Amino acid sequence: MNKTADFVWSNCLSFIKDNIKLQAYKTWFEPIKPIKLSGEALTIQVPSKFFYEWLEEHYIKLLRVALVRELGEHAKLIYDVRMENTYSSNSPQTVKIPSSNRNPLKPQKVSVPIESKRELKNPFIIPGLQKVKIESQLNPNYNFDNFIEGDSNRLARSASIAVANKPGGTSFNPLLIYGGVGLGKTHLAHAIGVDIKDKYPDKTVLYISSEKFTQQFIDSVKSNTRNDFIHFYQMIDVLIIDDVQFLSGKAGTQDVFFHIFNHLHQNGKQVILTSDKAPVDMQDIEQRLLSRFKWGLSAELQSPDYETRISILQNKLFRDGVEMPEDIVEYIAKNVKSNVRELEGVVISMIAQASFNRKEFTLELARQIVDKFVKNTKKEVSIDYIQKVVSKYFDMDVATLQSKTRKRHVVQARQLAMYFAKRMTKSSLASIGSQIGKRDHATVLHACKTVDNLTETDKQFRKYVEDLTKKLTF
Repeated sequence: MNKTADFVWSNCLSFIKDNIKLQAYKTWFEPIKPIKLSGEALTIQVPSKFFYEWLEEHYIKLLRVALVRELGEHAKLIYDVRMENTYSSNSPQTVKIPSSNRNPLKPQKVSVPIESKRELKNPFIIPGLQKVKIESQLNPNYNFDNFIEGDSNRLARSASIAVANKPGGTSFNPLLIYGGVGLGKTHLAHAIGVDIKDKYPDKTVLYISSEKFTQQFIDSVKSNTRNDFIHFYQMIDVLIIDDVQFLSGKAGTQDVFFHIFNHLHQNGKQVILTSDKAPVDMQDIEQRLLSRFKWGLSAELQSPDYETRISILQNKLFRDGVEMPEDIVEYIAKNVKSNVRELEGVVISMIAQASFNRKEFTLELARQIVDKFVKNTKKEVSIDYIQKVVSKYFDMDVATLQSKTRKRHVVQARQLAMYFAKRMTKSSLASIGSQIGKRDHATVLHACKTVDNLTETDKQFRKYVEDLTKKLTF
C-alpha cells in the first residue's frame, strides 16, 4: 500500500494522543498539518519558529518513536515553518531552521514565504489603517532629568543612558537593574524607554510588569491564541519587564519568556529587566533563564547616601514649587535613610499637613512625620545579632552554631539563623552562608525550605519560630 502524508501523520497522532495530556495534544499537535511524504521523510507545517523550537525541546523523543513506527529506523522529519507577521509586506521572505544536533530525526532546512494576512490579537495592539500601533505603556514623568545621580546608583544610571543612546547596540543586553524597594528601579526602566522613544520614534518600545506578562500568557493559553502572544512579543524592539523575580515558580511563563528573550537577543533587540534581587539570589527561576540574565550587565541600586538624599529632597521641592528651610531638609535627610520613596513620602506629608492646618514648616512637624515613617518601617537586624539571639535561645555559643557538627539541635539552630537572616536582612544568600559557618548559598536555600516545611508539620518547631520571631522583632 502506498502511504500518504495524511495517513502517516494520522497514525502518528493516534499514538501521540495516547501518550500525552489532552490539553498538550490540542495545543501542540492539532495545529500541525502534514504537507508531503517523500520516501522516509515526512514534511509537516508548523505555525511558527517558536512552535518548532518547543516541539524539538519537549516532544522530539515522542515524535521519533511515532515516526519510526510508521516509516522505519531511517525516518526523517522536515519542518515547514510559517510565521504570521503583521509588519511584513506581501513579498515573499524566508525563514531558515538549522538542523539540530539534539534531534535524532534530523530536521532539514526549510525556506517558506511568511504570511502577512492575519491580524494579531493582543491587549496592547490598536489596529490602524496601514499598520499596527503598539502603546508603550511608559510614564513620561519618569525620566533621566529627575533621576538624581549619586554613588549609590551611578553605574545603573550610566548604563541606562548608554542603552537609551544605542538600544541593542551595547554589551549591556540584557540590562538588569536590581535593588531594594523604593530605590528607583522602575523609574530608571521607564526613563530608558522614554529616552529611546524620543531619540528613535520608529522603534517599538514596550514596558510591562512580569505579573501582567504572566496573566497575558495564561489568557492566551485559555483562548488558544498562544502563537499571537509569541508573535506579538517577537515584534518588540525594546522590551522592558519590571519585577522579573515574580516569574519565580511559573514554569510555563519562564519557558515562553526564554524563547522570546532568545529571539529578541539574536535579532539585536534590547531587553531591560528590573528585580529586587541579584540573579544569584533568585529562587525557582530556571538556570537557563538565569544564565541569560547574566549575559549583559547586572547593575545594583543601593540606598542613597546623605548628599544624594539632600539632592533628591531639593529636586522634589523644586518640582513641586515649594520652599522649605534648609535645616528641615537636612533633618529629613539625616533621619530617613532607607529609600527614595520614603524621602519623597515625608515631603508630601509635610506639604499636606502644612496646607491643611495652615501652618508653616517647622522642625517639630518634621520630627512628628519622620517618627511615624521610621516607626512604620521594619527595622533591619544584623546577621550577627540574629546568630546571638538564636544561640542564646538554644543555650549554645555562636561558635557551636557555626561549627561543622551534624547534631540535630545544632543543625536546626543553624537553619533557623539562616532562615531569619534571609527574612529580616537584605543580605544575599551567599553573604548569609558565608557569615553563618562559611556555607554556600545552596545550603541557605535548603535551610529556608526546611524551616518552612517543619513549621507546617512540627508543632514544637513551629513554637521555636514563633518565639524567635518575637525576640527578634520586639
